[in-house]
Amino acid sequence: MPPPLPDYHVHTPYCGHARGEMRDYVAAAVEQGLPEMGFADHLPLFHLEDPTLAMPHEDLPRYVESVLKLRQSFPGLPLRLGIEADYVEEHVEDLAELLSRYDFDYVYGSVHFISGWGFDQARFKYEFERRDIDEVYEAYFRLVIDAAGTGLFDVMTHLDVVKKYGHRPRRDLTPIYHELGETLAAGGVAVELNSSGLRKPVGEIYPTRELLEVMHAHRVPITFGSDAHKPGDVGRDFDRLLELARAAGYREYVRLGRKERRTVPLPS
Repeated sequence: MPPPLPDYHVHTPYCGHARGEMRDYVAAAVEQGLPEMGFADHLPLFHLEDPTLAMPHEDLPRYVESVLKLRQSFPGLPLRLGIEADYVEEHVEDLAELLSRYDFDYVYGSVHFISGWGFDQARFKYEFERRDIDEVYEAYFRLVIDAAGTGLFDVMTHLDVVKKYGHRPRRDLTPIYHELGETLAAGGVAVELNSSGLRKPVGEIYPTRELLEVMHAHRVPITFGSDAHKPGDVGRDFDRLLELARAAGYREYVRLGRKERRTVPLPS
């Protein structure tokens, strides 16, 4: 059984690349004794239309309605309405306007594109071999810093997803990590410990302990997510997330809600 931590990063078939009924994800959280669960599916994109990456615009109200209906079916489990929104700098105003239409409990911010390159998509990973890896990392973290400074996001998810296929920087990134930590702390933005990296080629939690220690030094709060794309992934490897959080110096985490954000002790 996973430790009693909330899983705020659960996807749905609306995004086009998750499997299973939404009800089954919630049932998995109940079965494992999670204290809370939140759906955070992919908000529609503005810069491209690809139903395999994010839900179409017409499905967003259906997604919201589906989560709200499930709340009634599982009254014993606090079920949060979240969303994962891609940061694309040319569409910040579009994003802000769309988010304002819905009463989300929280908004996850993510970066999946560098100047139009979907770097975490397997079909485009060949591009890593054609680029300077230090420049890729620099560009990625600059975008994360920009996203964190917009005020649109409550949490930044899979903070170093640029490592997904195992590519590592040669340069010391400590200065940009500190810049990111300062930006997150100033904006009250949390970071997520995300177990899905353990299921990717890199085989490692997002973020690294090194990066998480810098976040702790800047007193950036943390939360937890499985990034589940099937019911069996809900709460997966949360024992390892808890271990990493403690190793990086954390003793508390935050629970998310539209009306509140509570700081609570990590389970022993």
